[in-house]
Amino acid sequence: MILGIESTAHTFGVGIVTSDCEVLANEKEQLTSTVGGLIPNEIVDHHNRVKHNVLTRALRKANVTMEQVEAISYSAGPGIDPVLWVGYHFASELAQRYSKQLIPVNHAAAHLSIGEALANAKNPVYLYVSGVNTQVIVYKDGYRVLGETFDIGLGNMLDKFGREAELGFPAGPKIEQIAKQGQYIELPYTVKGMDVSFSGLYSKSLQLLQKGESIENLSYSLQETAFAMLAEVAERAMAHFESNELILVGGVGANKRFCGMLDVMCQERGATFYAVPISLAGDQGAMIAWEGYKRRNKECSVVVDARWRLERY
Repeated sequence: MILGIESTAHTFGVGIVTSDCEVLANEKEQLTSTVGGLIPNEIVDHHNRVKHNVLTRALRKANVTMEQVEAISYSAGPGIDPVLWVGYHFASELAQRYSKQLIPVNHAAAHLSIGEALANAKNPVYLYVSGVNTQVIVYKDGYRVLGETFDIGLGNMLDKFGREAELGFPAGPKIEQIAKQGQYIELPYTVKGMDVSFSGLYSKSLQLLQKGESIENLSYSLQETAFAMLAEVAERAMAHFESNELILVGGVGANKRFCGMLDVMCQERGATFYAVPISLAGDQGAMIAWEGYKRRNKECSVVVDARWRLERY
């Protein structure tokens, strides 16, 4: 059994998994706010406040003790630097106290690994879409990022728009619900090769919001435009690498409309679409534990690296 600690952004999580990728526990606490977004000092205080309780809940849910856990893994990056150190120090203290192996893992790779394990895929293209991350990835003798956002991640773009629209944080789930009542209005669609840009989409949406355009129409149009951009680059990657499998990972993967669009695209190609279950789509400790199991016999010199790219993993 491996215990994983997630602490890259607004979520503090502890997961426990077996070598068969059976999730025994996956407890977490997420910082939310009615105003503002991610303020590092507030996240650090939140994580320090909840970490022991989350660990206790996870051990109770899995019905195990720390003595029975064989190793401890933690998300070493990428993420928000002071927040990452909370997870590292907590994992390090536990490893020393109970004489356990300490395993640093890449947060992005953990998203991909849990998706691959659940899908049992052979040659997938990964679409990794979370707060700050928006990337199209394949694994060919190591991870290769084929395309990504030029500026802001899709999740962060939705949250920024939601903040201006006074929807609170995180805004993505609220935008998804509001969008069901909207109609399409044209917004900037920016795809350059395998890369995308969301800054123009965000700026135009904000301008229209300030001019009185309805939040329903803007929410619907934001989603339709951004999701279509990513469906395009994902399909291009599948064609180039002759893949008939697409795996969507990351917190934005919980959006049902996004999953529906990607599923239709894959069906039209005769391909298979896999969406990670909602409980494992966002940031959580189970994926960190599973990636820790996979990396348990590999050397890693990284302690914490807020800009840890997949290509250097």
